[in-house]
Amino acid sequence: MSALSEAVYEAVAGRRSWSRVTADAPTHEELARLVGAAGRVADHSSLRPWRLIELRGDDRERLGRAINKAEGQKGASTKPQRAPLLIAVVASYRKSGKVPRWEQEAVASGVAHVLSLLLDDAGWGVIWRTGHYTRSKAVAKAHGLKKNEELLGWLYVGGKPADARPGRRTPIEPDRFLSRMPAPKGDTR
Repeated sequence: MSALSEAVYEAVAGRRSWSRVTADAPTHEELARLVGAAGRVADHSSLRPWRLIELRGDDRERLGRAINKAEGQKGASTKPQRAPLLIAVVASYRKSGKVPRWEQEAVASGVAHVLSLLLDDAGWGVIWRTGHYTRSKAVAKAHGLKKNEELLGWLYVGGKPADARPGRRTPIEPDRFLSRMPAPKGDTR
């Protein structure tokens, strides 16, 4: 493996979710650079069926009010205050005779995952959060979603705390998840 390939491997293998972050966050310019790279995920017919919404400052308070409205509560949820930057991941479906809706959602999810890897490698703490209110009318309205769009969740982004404990994720056993296609009847492979 080349040194660069090994670096990419180590970045992916060492990824973890950061449920607690500091008040630091990447600038818009830093984020835009990473979004440009994340947008290179596999995308059948180059539909780009996704978009991202940057939430900072008071945007998070507005989201908190929308979450509480969706849950039938007054005031504002404090959940969006857990990080200084939230990035709403939106599947923005396009009409296509070749690319089904599920595949377009997979592209949007791929962009979010690659962006989370890039943010982590750049030194930022990231966690992808969802909730039952993610697809609510109040939350969709707060994000300005169109009829052809669905919210897939938010990347919560902030600084990695210096006193953080190591991640708890254990390595997977690849053979449990990787197999060959079953042989046809009568084949003795």
